[in-house]
Amino acid sequence: MNSFSYTRAADVAAAVREVAAEGTAFIAGGTNLIDLMKENVSKPSRLVDITRLPLNRIEDLAGGGLRLGALVPNSDTAYHPLVERRYPILSRAILAGASAQLRNMATNGGNLLQRTRCYYFYDVATPCNKRDPGAGCSAINGFNRIHAILGTSDQCIAVHPSDMCVALAALEAVVHVTGKDGDRTIPLAEFHRLPGDTPHIDTNLAKDEIITSIDLPAKGFADHYAYLKIRDRASYAFALVSVAAALEMDGDTIRETRLALGGVAHKPWRNPDAEAMLNGIKATKDHFEAVAETIVRSAQGFGHNTFKIELARRAVIRALQHAVRMGKSA
Repeated sequence: MNSFSYTRAADVAAAVREVAAEGTAFIAGGTNLIDLMKENVSKPSRLVDITRLPLNRIEDLAGGGLRLGALVPNSDTAYHPLVERRYPILSRAILAGASAQLRNMATNGGNLLQRTRCYYFYDVATPCNKRDPGAGCSAINGFNRIHAILGTSDQCIAVHPSDMCVALAALEAVVHVTGKDGDRTIPLAEFHRLPGDTPHIDTNLAKDEIITSIDLPAKGFADHYAYLKIRDRASYAFALVSVAAALEMDGDTIRETRLALGGVAHKPWRNPDAEAMLNGIKATKDHFEAVAETIVRSAQGFGHNTFKIELARRAVIRALQHAVRMGKSA
């Protein structure tokens, strides 16, 4: 690990000024950043501690939604009574990730900013376009069992690791950020990026911006939802494939569908055309199979991870079936 200086920001404006300097990074829970620093993947020369900023509350919004402060720990978010009651899919997703100790430290804002998971990204002895643009991607022709099958490019096939972000994508959350040019909002769907020709840029957050909150809309799909996470072991493992399924139903008819997949792309993956196929029709396995086929139609395997295509197809069907049953068993 390289040497670095440390300072603590007194307020949001000061944090924005501090982080604009070259080589500076924010630190809160540090659950991802410290790992990256230990492996010499990230080498900030200055850390700005933002843990004392007033961004640690969960509050009701006037329109019926909920505002999640960026510095609220993941555990506090998952167990908050308003989240559990109105957005249970988010609570389930958070609790499916990491360990209790990590969830106690990790923050909501930090969860959004996790770097993608890839053996080669973390191994500085191997070429990686994410670490060193233009160096090449070792994963494409390497051991790529955990890697992406959707939205890939010839530059990178890494996947985004977050469980929380998959649920946020299904809920159509909005991220609030502040920078030197003021405040702005970024829909969760536009916050993370696909690799394209710039795999080293994970998000559309500017260098001098800080996440202040995440807003959840009023509709939480609390009656018919499922978060399915398929992994190599039952706990403390990243998803091979995960699915957040949220349905609004009238009897056996689906009125609205939200589906977000994790473990399959450089960002939480949604296919609006596939989701629309279910709206206004009966909730049947045949219809779920058609939707799943549409979602994986453009998927591409790279050898070791080709099994994910069929795994994702089956996971979508299973998650939708569970979401339907959830309301009937309540």
